[in-house]
Amino acid sequence: MDSQQVSKTEFKAKALEFFRQVEASGESVVVTDHGRPTLELRPYRGLERDPLEMLRGSVVRYDGPTDPLDVDWDAAQ
Repeated sequence: MDSQQVSKTEFKAKALEFFRQVEASGESVVVTDHGRPTLELRPYRGLERDPLEMLRGSVVRYDGPTDPLDVDWDAAQ
C-alpha cells in the first residue's frame, strides 16, 4: 500500500481534509519538507492484541538448556 505524499504547505492548508481521508481510507499520508518525508499521518491502532502474540517468533529457542556445553575454557593465569 503506497502512502500519499503532500508538502507541509499543502498539509497546513488542508489538514482537516487529510484527517478525514486517513480516517475513511485507513491509508497513511506522508508530509514532506522540501521533498523529504518528515511526518506520517496514519490511523491509530491500539495495542488490542495479546502481548505474547506480538512476541511470537521473536524469541530464539534452545532445546537443551541443561545439557553440558562442549567448550574449551581458557583460565586466566
